[in-house]
Amino acid sequence: MERTAVVTRKTKETDIYLSLNLDGTGKSHVETGIGFFNHMLEGFSRHGFFDLDLKIEGDLHVDGHHTVEDAGIVLGTAIKEALGDKKGIRRYGSCVLPMDDVLALCAVDLCGRPYFVCDCDFSVEKVGSLDTELVKEFFYAVSYSGAMNLHIKLFSGKNNHHMIEAMFKSFAKALDEAIRMDGRVEDVLSTKGSL
Repeated sequence: MERTAVVTRKTKETDIYLSLNLDGTGKSHVETGIGFFNHMLEGFSRHGFFDLDLKIEGDLHVDGHHTVEDAGIVLGTAIKEALGDKKGIRRYGSCVLPMDDVLALCAVDLCGRPYFVCDCDFSVEKVGSLDTELVKEFFYAVSYSGAMNLHIKLFSGKNNHHMIEAMFKSFAKALDEAIRMDGRVEDVLSTKGSL
């Protein structure tokens, strides 16, 4: 059975439609109005083998904050909904990902308890039309709406494009590992009996 979710969210700031298939092939159609953000989400889809369809109409005449943060809220919600009761999944995933000058680490625990740690500093205010400070806002929103423990750390890197791209790709790979089914897990991987 495919693990899928469709989430919509409409506020005075954004109107969002998102469809996610965790057991996909990496196909994506992304329209956020922010070109570099589109590119990052397309990379997330491709490298995690998630099928992602995302359309956002946001108040970009103000700035990109609401669009990026709300995208994180909706994506985290979709991940949580698609996973259901989490029976049989590995729960934990991690990836150390090199990208040219950058070495990025992402670790995920789909524990049902949100927590976010990010050790990543950028040297420019924007990459393309994406404010770099919004990268942390995005992942924070994913972690809290998805009820996951998420750690991202950059060990090296000078090129901000590469730094952000490595963060998205390492998150994709870590999440792909955490959601995989493991035949040794009969119920959920927790002594409490639920995640």
